[in-house]
Amino acid sequence: MTHLSLQLLAFSVIFYTTSAFQAKTVLASSRPTRSALLAELTPRQLQFWEDVESGLVDIEKYYESKNGQSMDRIWTFCKRAQGGLPLPRPEAKGHQPSEEHVDGLTAKPFWDTSADATNFPWATKLEDNAHIIIEEFQQKLLNNNPQGEGGLFSSDSAWQSAIMGEGWSAFRLQRLGVWNVANCAVFPKTYDLLRGLDIPLAVRGVCFARQATGSGVAAHSDGRNFILTAHLGLRIPDGCWIKVGDEERTWSVGKLTTLDTSFEHSTGNPTDEDRHVLIIDFWHPELSEAERAGLEFIYDLRNKFESGEIPFRQPRSKAEGQGLGGLWNALTGGN
Repeated sequence: MTHLSLQLLAFSVIFYTTSAFQAKTVLASSRPTRSALLAELTPRQLQFWEDVESGLVDIEKYYESKNGQSMDRIWTFCKRAQGGLPLPRPEAKGHQPSEEHVDGLTAKPFWDTSADATNFPWATKLEDNAHIIIEEFQQKLLNNNPQGEGGLFSSDSAWQSAIMGEGWSAFRLQRLGVWNVANCAVFPKTYDLLRGLDIPLAVRGVCFARQATGSGVAAHSDGRNFILTAHLGLRIPDGCWIKVGDEERTWSVGKLTTLDTSFEHSTGNPTDEDRHVLIIDFWHPELSEAERAGLEFIYDLRNKFESGEIPFRQPRSKAEGQGLGGLWNALTGGN
């Protein structure tokens, strides 16, 4: 089993093993002490978590005054992401949550989004207009060599291919909250439709995904329970399958297949044709508006740190002589 979490937001201290299966065997008594956790934080990591705290405090104040919504689960998320709490327990067979986890959210392998207008008011509208996306996509396939040099699926990252397998590739419309202007210009009707549906898009993005003939994605978990993933069927050869937890299904053209990728999942295309879907990542419906804002802030900040957009500064806790204990108390309330 492979676990694909980014491991503690890429700035936290990793004390659990990177295998989800092995991580679940670690006893709470074997978790590192507070002093051990703090001793491992680099100045850049300290800076990141100080900036997280500062931003979340402002977001919390805003939503408390606006609608009284709590940010308690996001503060718990931060504490676990730093290694201060044990990994969450699985909710069902095949569930593999990671340290990037929001407590109390419903966990199930598949979600019937088009039948739940309360939580997913955009889903039926998307299916009703799926022909717009399908027709535009089919036309682009006819006019391009999809896998050849310069084709739609020729530029996906080697990192993603290594994770998803050689037969999987993507053409990205949005990633990490940012629309790819050049790629969206290739699919203007699809872009306009998606923007008009007010889908609560999450950090991982939107992409067209190809599964090549005779290939599949090995069983893995993405770990994050607060993002759901919808696949809109575009070209689905008979015999293709997707397994989430212990439940196996297929896709249907023009219909949504929605899954929780914190469950172990895998796909297969044993046919002699490529399979294509449109992948849409969106926030779990049980997150509050305040919690979404908090998570968006954390992941946007992480991206800025990773890209070097935010320059290094000396952490305030050290500059002010507070020491690491002072930082821990600030981030966790002394708990």
